[in-house]
Amino acid sequence: MRKKKKAALFSKLEFIKKNYFLYLLIAPAFILTIIFKYVPMYGAIIAFKDFRPSKGILGSDWVGFKHFADFLTSPNFTIIFMNTFKLSLFGLILGFPIPIILALMLNQLRGAVIKKNIQLILYAPNFISVVVVIGMVFIFLSPTGPLNVVITAVTGKPVMFLTDPAYFRWIYILSGIWQTAGWASIVFVAALASVDPELHNAATLDGAGILQRIRHIDLPTIKPTIAIVFILAAGGLMSIGFEKAFLLQTPMNLPTSEILPTYVYKVGLQRGDYAYSSAVGLFNSVINLILLILVNFIVKKLNEGEGIY
Repeated sequence: MRKKKKAALFSKLEFIKKNYFLYLLIAPAFILTIIFKYVPMYGAIIAFKDFRPSKGILGSDWVGFKHFADFLTSPNFTIIFMNTFKLSLFGLILGFPIPIILALMLNQLRGAVIKKNIQLILYAPNFISVVVVIGMVFIFLSPTGPLNVVITAVTGKPVMFLTDPAYFRWIYILSGIWQTAGWASIVFVAALASVDPELHNAATLDGAGILQRIRHIDLPTIKPTIAIVFILAAGGLMSIGFEKAFLLQTPMNLPTSEILPTYVYKVGLQRGDYAYSSAVGLFNSVINLILLILVNFIVKKLNEGEGIY
């Protein structure tokens, strides 16, 4: 038994020795991940303490799950949690299929120049700053903006898109789809590149139309990619971008725009309650972890064992 273990260890050392250059290539990424992802986890301890900056993390009194209990029993919990969940869920349902559809459409284009130009147009919004995107939204949807000029001409009065809580989710989700769908389709375009053109030629000779070829050739090819991307997207269901929600937020649309990231910012940085805000952020991370494990389990069951682990 010991001889087998020594042989296995020796074999691993030999493999590392032969491929040391590959390990050197991944070393910077590994070190940066440890420094910026794992080391900061030490600070999560303050979620379980009555943190006082003057006493430090270790010197502050231990309060256990008090901050979590305070958050779960607070009047704002249900509103903030449901706002975050609805915004994430609707964004996933509406936004996830769009990149797949774009990739399938781009894959049908045969002209290389036209395809590149269309891809450039689709990818460009991803490189626009969130602040600029929100500025464009405010200009376009303001009471005197282009859209309201048309609405006023037809109905006689503008629609208050930016202050009415009912429109916040639609503005957030649709602007996000416009900005990121093209870039997100790159993964599926790359997956479709592995499809053998001979399969399409044979299917065309057999009389298969475009939709039939997509259904029976393209979709089965990118099915594993779709599963992995969906698992990762669902695992980050509660991880909504703070900047965009905060910039779109107004005092009048707070009933739908107040979400966990903006709440953590206000409680932690504006009010200085670092321990409580850390507890809220940690609660959000735990929910994401549970969703990731649950969705991965379901997808593996439905997808013949294919998942992220």
